[in-house]
Amino acid sequence: MGLATIHSRAQNGLQADPVAVEVDLSPGLPGLSIVGLPEAAVRESRDRVRAAILNSGYQFPNRRVTINLAPADLPKEGGRFDLPIALGILAASSQIPAQALQDLEVLGELSLTGEIRPVRGVLSAAIKCAKMGRKLLVPEANVAEALLAGDCELKTAGQLGALCAILHGDGLASVPPRPRSAPVLTVPDLSEVRGQFQAKRALEIAAAGAHSLLMCGPPGAGKSMLAVRLPGILPPLREDEALEVAAVASVSAAGFDPQDWGRRPYRAPHHTASGVALVGGGTQPRPGEITLAHHGVLFLDELPEFDRHVLEVLREPLESGQITVSRAARQVDFPARFQLLAAMNPCPCGYLGDSAGRCRCTPDQVLRYRSRLSGPLLDRIDLQVFVPRLDTAELTARDAPAAESSAVVRARVTQARALQEARAGKANAALTPKELERDCVLDEATRQLLVAALTRLSLSARAYHRVLKVARTIADLAGAKAVATAHVAEALRYRQFDRDAG
Repeated sequence: MGLATIHSRAQNGLQADPVAVEVDLSPGLPGLSIVGLPEAAVRESRDRVRAAILNSGYQFPNRRVTINLAPADLPKEGGRFDLPIALGILAASSQIPAQALQDLEVLGELSLTGEIRPVRGVLSAAIKCAKMGRKLLVPEANVAEALLAGDCELKTAGQLGALCAILHGDGLASVPPRPRSAPVLTVPDLSEVRGQFQAKRALEIAAAGAHSLLMCGPPGAGKSMLAVRLPGILPPLREDEALEVAAVASVSAAGFDPQDWGRRPYRAPHHTASGVALVGGGTQPRPGEITLAHHGVLFLDELPEFDRHVLEVLREPLESGQITVSRAARQVDFPARFQLLAAMNPCPCGYLGDSAGRCRCTPDQVLRYRSRLSGPLLDRIDLQVFVPRLDTAELTARDAPAAESSAVVRARVTQARALQEARAGKANAALTPKELERDCVLDEATRQLLVAALTRLSLSARAYHRVLKVARTIADLAGAKAVATAHVAEALRYRQFDRDAG
């Protein structure tokens, strides 16, 4: 009898749960069975593993092979268990030394020729291995991603045959660490947008406090141009934030490109996207757009064109910064602290409030169009600004003053965000009511202005707190320690885009 155990990890949302690949060789009719709740791709590994072992110059045991993936109640998916299964079979049949695999966790998919192919979710596994003090064997194509985990001792190989030959010798050498390259911003510059000073100001405030922003205006006013430039004025990611962003991308269908290290995500799903595409899901839950935009920007263009039920799923993550995907057999938590940026037209034809007077929409048509957005969702959007169409003179002027570049605005935003981190350890948009009461002490005149605005605008308690958060951010951009009347007045201005559009 031969028995061997190889350690590996399964992907469970963003978690890399430990899995013991137990291989038993016993007398009986030759065959291979896999137990332990394997999905289809795992069951198919029997054919890939057999061909890879034979084509690598080793013998496949002519005995009954039983493979148990423990724990048995954890679903296993993908080809990540091919390499640990193959090594377990070779170790159980004494074709490679079992002691060479001690304190080693193994991930990798096998081709029929024995090539070790990359898998998803390697970064999460490397982070867990580093905490456990174990070594991790990954495919060569996953090395750059796994090195981002920092303290994890990495081993790598490109072919099953070459890996087994090394295990017979002095063992696998550790992969040396590599310096991380600084992220390169490739987004368009804010100076390319003419005019729209109020919209640019709102964009700067949104960036400084991590606030959500809704831009309403006619077609061609520059809403999409402004949106795509938001990542260029956001402060750089902290080390822990960059690691979270990389871990999310690592488990996504596209995977993580190490060249994207330190870049804030920018996601812009089409308005035909489903609720599952937005929040994540599937039989084996995968992150959706709101998680892929974690610590970055989620841009929803033509907001009223999204299905209303799809938009309503944004309400919980906008408040909590995470989303729970529940299925019959599994429940997975995904982070979703994204910055919502949305754009819409003021009416069905798009020209309500336009200076040319081209709108012919009736009040009922406008009301039906805007009612596609629920009050609770709009209540959760901190800044709402109208973006008017540029007049001909402003658009064609050759002697227009040079607009501020993204670098100049980003410097102010970064300074304001640093004040918030030093004061509360978080961006203003994430302040709790108690923290807001501590950081936004108002004088009597400012308080009276706010009370009058609450009555006149019929603001909810949530909207009241969001006005205070925006006012605190405006004060931070001005370098003011206290929130003054002017800061509150400007914050209230960004709750009234309906008046500008009408």
